Amino acid sequence: MIKVGIIGSTGYAGGELVRILTGHKEAEIVWYGSRSYVDQRYADVYQNMFQIVDAKCMDDNMEELARRADVIFTATPQGLCASLVNEAILSETKIIDLSADFRIKDVSVYEKWYGIEHKSPRYIEEAVYGLCEINREDVRRARLVANPGCYTTCSILTAYPLAKEGIIDMSTLIVDAKSGTSGAGRGAKLPNLFCEVNENMKAYGVTSHRHTPEIEEQLGYASGEKVVINFTPHLVPMNRGILATEYASLKKDVSWSYVKEIYDKYYQKEKFVRVLDEGVLPETKWVEGSNYVDINFKIDPRTNRIIMMGAIDNLVKGAAGQAVQNMNLMFGLDESEGLNLVPMFP
Repeated sequence: MIKVGIIGSTGYAGGELVRILTGHKEAEIVWYGSRSYVDQRYADVYQNMFQIVDAKCMDDNMEELARRADVIFTATPQGLCASLVNEAILSETKIIDLSADFRIKDVSVYEKWYGIEHKSPRYIEEAVYGLCEINREDVRRARLVANPGCYTTCSILTAYPLAKEGIIDMSTLIVDAKSGTSGAGRGAKLPNLFCEVNENMKAYGVTSHRHTPEIEEQLGYASGEKVVINFTPHLVPMNRGILATEYASLKKDVSWSYVKEIYDKYYQKEKFVRVLDEGVLPETKWVEGSNYVDINFKIDPRTNRIIMMGAIDNLVKGAAGQAVQNMNLMFGLDESEGLNLVPMFP
């Protein structure tokens, strides 16, 4: 049985980790970390866990936690994991970090976009970017995994096969994405109040969203060239879900079946990536509560562009589900253990 510790267990991603791991046959949560609710019962914070979780919330003492847990999930704001991790901890346990601290390989890029000093840059090179469908074998051998962001998971997987095969002009790539409000976290913020969000849709982080360099870096590895994109996120009045619509110019004339073969080459054997039938477009409601990403595309011969679309649940495949998928790989388990979650509807 894998002993699991969670720092940040009372945030939305942390709560989703708890929900998923309570149904995991090979894992036991031994530490519900939360600075805000130390010594309070976890089920008092999340009433859905009444008579399911009896434990109290604990602090973020990673040294003590490393001695108790085989793996630590850090579902925390940027900077915390980097400030706590050290060689003594990594010699005793594995870490899956849900923040951005180890996602970006260039520390100067991280510090520019996130506006904070990186506290442990010596581990950046070692950290494996935990997008399982792309870096599966590296994840298996890792002791420190950088769990990808929600927008980035959807955006990268949607475009990855075409970037890898050189079908699209990467200099023309535009990513337009919409997210539910849980993506902003559980903290009280004026822009996320019901009256601010309901009956409204708005762009935010235009030209400055922190997931931009992450998308650029990973698609740059795929295409073998420097990638610079326009990424525009939007907030929509729903709890969960991300829909990414991506536009790029084609390098040559292609048919739908030709492009579908490319997607199948990369994703046909992937349990959690569903390339949809022709004419069926991804919708967030068909992936809600699941670890699936639904993908499809449309070719526009009039403009010589291809429109790629992807949908995920931002809290599952975009955060906690992907983290558990990484854990399964790191411990030699079936990759889908605990993640056979049928999408919820309605």
